[in-house]
Amino acid sequence: MLDLELLNTLICVVDEGSFTRAGERVHRTQSTVSQQVRRLEELVGRTLLMRDRTGNQVTATEHGELLAQYARRLLALAQEAQDALTSDVAVTPLRIGVPEDFDARRMSAMLSGFVKTKPGVRLETVAGMSAELQRRLSGGEIEIALVKREPASGECLASWPESLVWVRGAHAQAPEESSDEPVPLALFPQGCVYRQRAIRGLDKAHRRWRIAFGSHSLTGIQAAVSSGLGISVLPTTAVLPEHRVCSGFPPLPPTELALVSSGGVLNVHQRALVDFLLAEMEA
Repeated sequence: MLDLELLNTLICVVDEGSFTRAGERVHRTQSTVSQQVRRLEELVGRTLLMRDRTGNQVTATEHGELLAQYARRLLALAQEAQDALTSDVAVTPLRIGVPEDFDARRMSAMLSGFVKTKPGVRLETVAGMSAELQRRLSGGEIEIALVKREPASGECLASWPESLVWVRGAHAQAPEESSDEPVPLALFPQGCVYRQRAIRGLDKAHRRWRIAFGSHSLTGIQAAVSSGLGISVLPTTAVLPEHRVCSGFPPLPPTELALVSSGGVLNVHQRALVDFLLAEMEA
């Protein structure tokens, strides 16, 4: 284990090029500084400094320069740790659930904006399908979550309707309505309200279907549709330029994006996050 005091002495000697001037910086005698460097050389098994005949001028060897680089980083990290532990600013953890079928880039941009305004808050995100996030809320694992759900299916802090459409790739052809060919679907896992809308719609229309592709992530489903792997149901906000809205498919009732909490009283930081998300979602 390298001693931080010895590393600090090495840096001073390298910077000053002299044991005497380095001693003045660390408030040690020249002989003590020289002894500390020798102890460090013994620890690492390398010559760290080249001394001239008079001993007044010293230069770092290649190994000395290398160790000095690491020493600066170690000392800076040690200072950072000390500052964090002695700081009077308490770090408050905030845990928010984010649906995996939500636009990750949009969510990251929103949360990044909040963190910049609240340096004393540590934001922890938990990704999962909406049903899983609801369970985590009930279990107290997270305090706030964005979930996709059936409209007006429970209490919430705020909600926004989501219009859904059938989409295919720009160069893909959807089976005709009169065709007996099964519709290839690119869907999220079971429990996703988009998946339920797609399957129920086709079943009610007495159209055959098959699961051609599955993914937990929105980007995965979007890519599958773009490449022609399957047809999917997406909110209008998630339709890409390389997608085409399908005609001749069953109508899709809207779903709901809801901001929900665990039911307890929100603290000041949780309330601030909710207010921030409300403003961002309405923008």
